[in-house]
Amino acid sequence: MSDAVILPLDLPELSFTATGDSLVRRTVLPSGVRILSEQVPGARSATVGYWVAAGSRDEHPETYGATHFLEHLLFKGTASRSALDIAVSFDAVGGEHNAMTAKEYTCYYAKVQDIDLPMAIEVIGDMLTSSLIDPTEFANERGVILEELAMADDDPTDVASERYFEAVFGAHPLGRPIGGSPDTINAISRDAVWDHYQSNYRPQDLVITVAGAVDHDELVAAISSCLVAAGWDLSTEASPVARRDLSGSAHSTVLTPGQRLHVTQRPIEQANIIAGVEGLSATDSRRATMTVLNSILGSGMSSRLFQEVREKRGLAYSVYSFSPSYSDAGVFGIYAGCSPAKVSQVTELMLEEFHKLGTAHVTDEEISRAIGQLRGASALALEDSDSRMSRLGRSELTLGEFIDLDASIARISAVTADDIQELAQELSSRPLSIAAVGAVNEEMFAGIDLGSVAES
Repeated sequence: MSDAVILPLDLPELSFTATGDSLVRRTVLPSGVRILSEQVPGARSATVGYWVAAGSRDEHPETYGATHFLEHLLFKGTASRSALDIAVSFDAVGGEHNAMTAKEYTCYYAKVQDIDLPMAIEVIGDMLTSSLIDPTEFANERGVILEELAMADDDPTDVASERYFEAVFGAHPLGRPIGGSPDTINAISRDAVWDHYQSNYRPQDLVITVAGAVDHDELVAAISSCLVAAGWDLSTEASPVARRDLSGSAHSTVLTPGQRLHVTQRPIEQANIIAGVEGLSATDSRRATMTVLNSILGSGMSSRLFQEVREKRGLAYSVYSFSPSYSDAGVFGIYAGCSPAKVSQVTELMLEEFHKLGTAHVTDEEISRAIGQLRGASALALEDSDSRMSRLGRSELTLGEFIDLDASIARISAVTADDIQELAQELSSRPLSIAAVGAVNEEMFAGIDLGSVAES
């Protein structure tokens, strides 16, 4: 399959064959629940994910941290299952189950043998629809989350990342930490989390994806039975919640950046630096170009950053670039961990390599190597049903289209040196943000112009 498949919200049924002869089917129930499956030939396991179209960016001031708090609480029991019952259900069959809270969605997932898929569908469905949000469990879990936040605060890379997002996104909800802060977690009430639960966990918000050994018709029947048993009314018609933004514009969300330079002093041996700019949205037509650009600049041991910073000069052990994207915005960043004495040199060198992408063509060899790296990594990822399940979820919730392996390879293979240079020039012209954690101070960055990468 060489073209992306559009996923209209008003189309009840859709099916197509993807790369490797896997069968992808999609059903939109009258209630707005969306169910997607990818049946993989020869698979003996399956991964199921229950996705809710609400993440940390959807919280109100009085509920900062509620999305992540709720994720924890849904494992704490329902009217028919205790927290131990939920854990035993998966441990007893050698399965895995977990959840993740992101800025734009929450996902509860499990990986099991094919014969145990009905159990996984039922247990996670029960968790999602029928959580008690017990007051005692709420109080206990508050302590657990505070410990989790403390653990993250002890990791300088995590701290640098949070400060970097604050710098790029400013007061925009995408700039907030997903888990909230100790102050917001201490302040949040059980009623506020309950209201967040009731407002966002509805049929029209729910997407269920399964990849591996799965029969779609049996899947739809099992999910429908599970949701009805939980008291959900699937007979009342409702349209699926609208996707956030499909304009494809890199600047469809207008950002007011925060403090451009964030320096957090810590008595540690290594300085952690992230420098970068606002990036592209997930629906931007230049995402393929960004992917190739990122590979050439800072993905892998043959990348420019790795070769220039680590191999030729020995200035850092870890150095790379990254480009996370959201429905209407994104970031592009470069990370390095180095001795505090080398902070200025490393930062200037990273920005210099970034700037070079916009001033001269990358070579044909670099493009070929990047495409080969991306092609292989994409193919290997699809050996895992977890990756296929996640691809279905992101396709439905954010992109509005299913981009198969062949379609993805076709897009990155079409990227040219001119495309990369043009995008790098645009990115380099945007205001620069820097976050640093360690035995550092602002004077170490005095020689860097935060107006843009091109001016630094």
